[in-house]
Amino acid sequence: MKTETELNKNNVNMARRSFLRYAGAGVAGVGLMAAASSCHKDHPVQPSTGAIPLGTGDTGILNYAYALEQLEAAFYTQVVLTPYSGIPSAELSLLTDIRDHEVLHREFFKAALKTSAIQALTPNFSKIDFTSRASVLTYAKAFEDLGVTAYDGVAYKIQNVAYLAIAGSIVSVEARHAALIGNLLQSGNFVSSDQVTASNGLNISNDPKTVLATANTFLSAKTQVSASF
Repeated sequence: MKTETELNKNNVNMARRSFLRYAGAGVAGVGLMAAASSCHKDHPVQPSTGAIPLGTGDTGILNYAYALEQLEAAFYTQVVLTPYSGIPSAELSLLTDIRDHEVLHREFFKAALKTSAIQALTPNFSKIDFTSRASVLTYAKAFEDLGVTAYDGVAYKIQNVAYLAIAGSIVSVEARHAALIGNLLQSGNFVSSDQVTASNGLNISNDPKTVLATANTFLSAKTQVSASF
């Protein structure tokens, strides 16, 4: 008979395989969309704040997503480079998988936007204690929730249906990340009340201004961004 430790390890491995199977399918779909589409060029609107303008129309929205994916990729890259104290191997594997997804998302948008892509952004994670599990997972949840609410809050503005399909593919992967992180923080808490509205069960959405007000606090002053859409 297997011990409780062996059973728990098997459950974690099974959950990891299931997570990768479904999340990976979303990433593969995004890759196919990248090969089939390209961005049209917009004329960026210069903001009065001095922040990096994302552009207008669909290009601006894709740059918006690109900025957020840059932030998430940088965060998880740091997590994997400097794992928090006492991290179980199963958790490190899961966080490594998420890092790989975020890097794929980042590189997808960079390739799709081509010369219309904004510059590489410089993160500022000084407020995060990467040695602490509680700190890392709390900020991981914040980044994932921010990403999901950002995609949901801007999808209706997308004009090109191909881009809308891309956004749908990526936000579904981000939502799986959010659920996983929530469950790591508190077992069984894969969807919390701060992620959905209690009355209708729909995910909360946020507009770009609200999202960037938070995202910019994790970027260096010289590479903060602004949206005009």
